[in-house]
Amino acid sequence: MSARHARTPLALALALTAAGLTPVQAQEVTSLKPITVSGDAQATPLNPGVKAERARLDGVAGGTNLIEPQKETRLATLKDALDYQPGLVVQEFFGGLDQPRLNIRGSGIQSNPVNRGVLLMQDGLPLNEADGSFVIGFLEPRNARLISVRRGANALSPAATTLGGELDFQSLTATEGDMLRVEGGSFGRFGAQAAKGFRSDNLDGRLSVTHDKYDGYRNHSGSERTSLQGNFGVQGDGFENRTYLSYVDLDVDIPFVVTRSMMEDDPTSVIGDGNTANHPLNVYKRDPHRTSRQFRAANRTYWGTETLNNTFGVYAQNIDDTFQDPLVSTVTDGMTYGAQWQLAGIYRSIDYRVALDWSHSDMDRDLYAVNPQNGSKLRRFGTYDLQAENRNALLGFAWHVAPQWTVVGDAKFTQAIRDARERGSGDSLDQDWNYVSPKLGLVWQPAEDQRFFINVSRSNEAPTYWEIITNNAAANNASTMTSNLSELKLQRADTVEIGGEGRLGAGSYAPHWALTLYHSDVKDELMSVSTANGTAAGTYNYQGGTRHRGIELGLNGSLPAPGEGTAFDYRVAYTFSDFRFKGGEYAGNRIAGVPRHLVSAEVLYRVGGLRFGPNVRWMPSSTETNHANTPNTQQDSYALLGFKVDYQIDKHWQAYVQGDNLTDETYASAFVIRNTAGATDPTFLPGNGRSVTAGVTYKF
Repeated sequence: MSARHARTPLALALALTAAGLTPVQAQEVTSLKPITVSGDAQATPLNPGVKAERARLDGVAGGTNLIEPQKETRLATLKDALDYQPGLVVQEFFGGLDQPRLNIRGSGIQSNPVNRGVLLMQDGLPLNEADGSFVIGFLEPRNARLISVRRGANALSPAATTLGGELDFQSLTATEGDMLRVEGGSFGRFGAQAAKGFRSDNLDGRLSVTHDKYDGYRNHSGSERTSLQGNFGVQGDGFENRTYLSYVDLDVDIPFVVTRSMMEDDPTSVIGDGNTANHPLNVYKRDPHRTSRQFRAANRTYWGTETLNNTFGVYAQNIDDTFQDPLVSTVTDGMTYGAQWQLAGIYRSIDYRVALDWSHSDMDRDLYAVNPQNGSKLRRFGTYDLQAENRNALLGFAWHVAPQWTVVGDAKFTQAIRDARERGSGDSLDQDWNYVSPKLGLVWQPAEDQRFFINVSRSNEAPTYWEIITNNAAANNASTMTSNLSELKLQRADTVEIGGEGRLGAGSYAPHWALTLYHSDVKDELMSVSTANGTAAGTYNYQGGTRHRGIELGLNGSLPAPGEGTAFDYRVAYTFSDFRFKGGEYAGNRIAGVPRHLVSAEVLYRVGGLRFGPNVRWMPSSTETNHANTPNTQQDSYALLGFKVDYQIDKHWQAYVQGDNLTDETYASAFVIRNTAGATDPTFLPGNGRSVTAGVTYKF
C-alpha cells in the first residue's frame, strides 16, 4: 500500500484516539485488559491462562499465535517451542544452545547476532534493553505456561512499535509445573529441569532450575546454559501482586561461517581445519564465543474489576555480555530499569486503555582486538558510555458497534533517546526520535469460533547500539582497528493486513485454521551487513524503499483412524515471505536473509497415551544471502525429515524419543548477509546432521 493511500486510515486512527475513543477489549469479543475466564486452572489477572489469553487475542484485528510449550515433548531449544507456528521464522545457527535468528515479517532478520526487531517480554514486561536490543538465549520456554505472539502492529504493549511485534512468555506459577525432567542425545546433548511450587488460599510460589550442556555437532560449537527462575504471588479481592526473579548464565562457542565447498566436504568443519589451518581467521586460535549473564527482578500489581482496573509493573535487570567474533570482542556491562502502568475499563459499548511505559539503560561497552594466536583481548580500540531511554504513551479502544462487529484502534506516542560518548576521544552522538505508531482495524465474529479482521498500521523502529557503534577491523593488522558512531534514521513501515482464523465445521475433528496476508511499505530500512570474511561491516538506512509482503497460514486438528480410541493428530505451518527492494541500488532484487517459502508439518498417530509419526521442515526454494543477488551464492533448498515417539505412561510419567534430519542431509541452517558476495566467500553455517534425542518427565 502506498503512503498516499495509507494516510487516510492512519489519520482516522489518530482522530478517533484524540476524540477519546481509546482502546481495548470486551468481555465477549475482545479483551486487552487482564481478565480471568472460569475453567482455567490457577488462572489469575496477571497470569490469565489459555482461555483468557485466547479471548484477549480474539479481539486483536490481526495475526496472533497462542503457544502452549508444555504440550511439546521436547523443549531443548527455542525452535522446539516456536516450530509449527505460521509467521514465525526461526533459523538455528548450529542447533545447540546458540543464538537463533527470530524473524517476524522481516524485522531485524539481518542483525548478527540477532538482537532487534521484536519486543521480547517476560510476564508482560519488556525483556529488551532500552535501546531495543536483546539476548534471545535468555528465554526459557520450559518455564512458560504459554507464549502469546502478537505479530506486527498487533502488539498490545505500549513499548512495542516495531515491524515484528511482540512475544510474551508467561511463567508457570504455583504447583501447575511441578516436575523433574531429564533429556539427552546426540552430540553430547544433556538437559535437566527441576521445578516445585506451592499454593495456599491466597499465596503461591514456584521455583525452577534448568541446566543444559551440548558438545555440538560442529567443531568448536559447544554450549552450556543454566537458568534459575522463580515467582511469588499474593491475591485478594480484586487485587493481585506478583514478584519475579531470574538468573541466566549462557556460554556458547561459535564455529563461525565456512565456504560452500567446506560445508559440502565436511559440515562439521570450521576455518582452521585441514588446509585452512594457517588461515588468519583460524577459529581454534581466535576462539569466537558468547558469554552472557543476566539477573532480573520484576514486580506487577493488579487492582480493580473488569469494569475498571489498573496494572502497574516495575523491573530491573543487569547484563554482563561478551560477544566475540574472530576479529573483535565486544564487552557490554549494562543496567536497565523500567516501569509500566495501564488503566483499562468499559464505558457503554467501548472498552478502553490508557498506558504509560518508561525504560532506561546505562551501558558500558568496550571493543577489543582479538589476539590471532590465542583469542585473548589484545588491544582496546573503543570504550563507550551509552544511555538509552524510551518514553511511551498509549491510547486505545475497542468499540462494539454491533454484536458481531468491533472497531479497534490505538496510537502509541514514543520518544526514543540514544546517547553515546567515546571516553577516549570525547566523540559523542546524541540522537532522539519522536514518533506516533497508530493502528485502526475491524473484527468480525460471525460465530464464537470464527474471527475475520482487517487493519492498517504504522510501525517504527529506532536503531540499537549494535547498529550505532561500528568498527573497522582488519584480520591482518589489529593496530589499525578503529570504531565510530553512526547517525541513523528511524525505520518506518506502513502496513495493511487482512485475514482470519477459526474452525472448519463442527465436531471433534473440525480443524483449526489461521490465515493472514500483509503488505508493508518500508522506508529507511535498517540494513546490517557483513564483510567478505563474515564479520560485521556496519548498518545503514536503505534509501530506495523496500517492500515486505507475505502469507502466514496454519492448520491443525485430528482425523479419525482405524481402531477404537485412535486418531491422527496433525499440524502444518506455511510462511511465505516476498521481500524486495523497490528502488535504489538494488531495485527489484530480493532482500537477503529470509526464506521465501517455509513449511513445517507433523502427523502423529495416537492410540491411548502413545503418539508417533513423522515430521518435516521444508524450504522448497533457495534463499538469497546478499542484496546484489549474486549467482551461485544462495542458500540451497532443503527438506529435513524427522520422527517422534511420545508416550504418556500415566498421570505422572511421560517419555519421548525424537530423531531429526534422519536422511543426514547436508544443508545451511543460516548464513551471514552482505551487500554483495562471491561464490567462494565464507558465508554458511551448516546445520546439524542426523541426531536422536530422548527424555523422560515426572510430574508431581
